[in-house]
Amino acid sequence: MDIFTGKHFSSLSDKQIEQFKVLKPLYEEWNAQINVISRKDIEHFDERHLLHSLALSFYWKPKPGERVLDIGTGGGFPGIPLAILYPDVEFLLVDSIGKKIKVVEAVADALQLKNVKGLHERAEKVPGKFDTVTSRAVAKLAALVGYCTSGKMKAKKLICLKGGDLQSEVAEIDDYPSVVYKLSDKLEGEFFETKKVVRVELT
Repeated sequence: MDIFTGKHFSSLSDKQIEQFKVLKPLYEEWNAQINVISRKDIEHFDERHLLHSLALSFYWKPKPGERVLDIGTGGGFPGIPLAILYPDVEFLLVDSIGKKIKVVEAVADALQLKNVKGLHERAEKVPGKFDTVTSRAVAKLAALVGYCTSGKMKAKKLICLKGGDLQSEVAEIDDYPSVVYKLSDKLEGEFFETKKVVRVELT
C-alpha cells in the first residue's frame, strides 16, 4: 500500500516521504529486539500503524508551536507518524513501559525528529498544559478525559483512535462536546470498517 500517492497526503515534502518510507524497516529492526508490534501487524504496517495514525489528521489540523501529548504511545503511535506530518508541532510521547519509550526515542533519533520527546510515566502523573491529547486504543473515553482534566494536566482537546460501538462511552462524557467520525468514510478496506476517531472539546 503506497499511501503517499493518494489524495490525502499529496502535499508531503520529499523529506517527509522518505521518513515515512523508512519507518517500517526501523520498526522491523527494533521489533526483533523488543516486541512492540505483533508479527501479524508488522506485515500490514503501512495500513494498521502508519495510515491509521495519520487518519487523525483528517479531523485535526494543529497550528505551528502547539503542544501535543500522546498517551499510551506504545512504540510511538500515533505520535511518531503525526510528528513527521506536523514538524512544527511539539510532541511528548508517554508510556508506562520503559522499553517502549526506548524504541520511541531511538526511532525519533534515527529520523532526526527534533519535535519529539519520550517520557516513561503513567498518563495520570504527567503534568503540564497541552493543546491536544492523542491516543490509540488506550482506555475508555471517561478515563482519557479524566487524565486530560486532572489537577496536574490540562488539555484543550482530546482526539483519539477507537473501535467498535462507542455509544456508552460517549454517554459517560456528556458534559463535554464530542464528535465521532467513521474512518470508513475516508479510507477503504476491512481494517477501517469498525475504526473511529473521537474528538472531544475540553475547554
